[in-house]
Amino acid sequence: MSSHNDVVIRLIPNLSSFSGSDLKVTTPIDGSEIASLRLDTPAEVDAKIAKSVEAFKKWREVPGPRRGELVRLFGEKLRAHKEDLAKLVTLECGKILEEGRGEVQEMIDICDFAVGLSRQLYGLTIASERPNHTMQENWLPLGPVGIISAFNFPVAVWAWNTCLALVCGDPVLWKPSEKTPLTALACQHLFDQVAAEFPGAPEGLSQVIVGGAQEGNQMVEDERVPLISATGSSRMGRIVGPKVAARFGRSLLELGGNNAIIVTPTADLNVAIPSILFGSVGTAGQRCTSTRRVIVHRSLFDKVFETLAAAYRQIGETKIGDPLDGSTLVGPLIDESAFKGMQAAIERVRAEAGDVVGGERTLEDKFPHGYYAKPAIVRLPAQSKTIHDETFAPLTYVIPYDTIEEALEIHNAVPQGLSSAIMTTDVREAEFFKRHSDCGIANVNIGTSGAEIGGAFGGEKETGGGRESGSDAWKAYMRRQTSTTFYGRERPTLAQGIKFDL
Repeated sequence: MSSHNDVVIRLIPNLSSFSGSDLKVTTPIDGSEIASLRLDTPAEVDAKIAKSVEAFKKWREVPGPRRGELVRLFGEKLRAHKEDLAKLVTLECGKILEEGRGEVQEMIDICDFAVGLSRQLYGLTIASERPNHTMQENWLPLGPVGIISAFNFPVAVWAWNTCLALVCGDPVLWKPSEKTPLTALACQHLFDQVAAEFPGAPEGLSQVIVGGAQEGNQMVEDERVPLISATGSSRMGRIVGPKVAARFGRSLLELGGNNAIIVTPTADLNVAIPSILFGSVGTAGQRCTSTRRVIVHRSLFDKVFETLAAAYRQIGETKIGDPLDGSTLVGPLIDESAFKGMQAAIERVRAEAGDVVGGERTLEDKFPHGYYAKPAIVRLPAQSKTIHDETFAPLTYVIPYDTIEEALEIHNAVPQGLSSAIMTTDVREAEFFKRHSDCGIANVNIGTSGAEIGGAFGGEKETGGGRESGSDAWKAYMRRQTSTTFYGRERPTLAQGIKFDL
């Protein structure tokens, strides 16, 4: 067993009730076992969905601001347990502790955001064409929301969905990644403590489904769950989306990214280089917003590549290690499969590459069952379809361009459309970029990673089109109703001037 079990027990004191032999949970830090869980049976998944339906009948009747109060209290609970939960995030998915803290802070931030939103679930009053008629747009609770989350952000994505769903009047069902189920059980335990002391919170308001693809599929296909919010690969989205659509449900998809930063001749490299480095190698390249491509003007191409290559070498030699160590910048990949995927991608592109720096496995002597990889950077003469597929690892391609129009053509050529950035001090280039980037996120002089909860998060094309947090993303968790009221004393007038007299 892992030597880090103290934090697991503190956060999940009822862990024994989930014990079984179906799912071995290991830490990517050293490959040691953290826990062994049993999966929910089909009957248990069915019962949890049924309980969520019953919870919805009660929770939708609770006023929005009161629902927001529950979320506020949950945010306070997260503040009290931030350090332990951040450590569990690091243990289970391998991101450095500082990023684990940042992820829990995202949960706290979305709680605060949702509390304010609970008093702002606004509809419209619409001018009617008929006398003595008024029209309204009403937003009403939708029903149970099914959440499927990925390993790389094991708690933040759940919180983005859950906090908004709860203030909108919806209960939630959470199927976490089978690679990170303990963080889900920990969050559920914290939520249960808050809900138990909150008058009016029905049983089953939030539930975790422990399972893999089969259990997730059961939830996806169930007509009692009107919205499925799924975060993962584009391959997963191609499975989930059609199944939900076939039963006329809704899906909110946050899928793959193949994100790029354009570096223009006027770029401030003191701004650009650190942004590229964090975007590319932060979280060991395992963010959906990680920078995969750097598209550099030919006049700066050699300089930018050599500067980045030197930084990659330094990180590979001195900054990779135990993610619980404060001096570490890059922790392990999630597992052996991720490392093999990185190696396969490097081999595929090697024939086209002008230079490949890094990519080797490291720290095998210290962590024989952990998969630590030196970040890799690849110099390419041009972009090809070889790099159109996303590789979830610290692997970056550097590509030259000559005109800003060409840079955007290169940028938009990949099938994904999540996050993008440009490094420039020319306002005309910046505005051209924002208008022509086909991504849901388009940053100027900051990298592709690091979204705030105040802005809607999501992307286009194979990224799925979903939006979470920020702006009017709350509308995904509600149903819209148009209501017309006649308040006159004569008989009402028909629309479009239609006559229907007896």
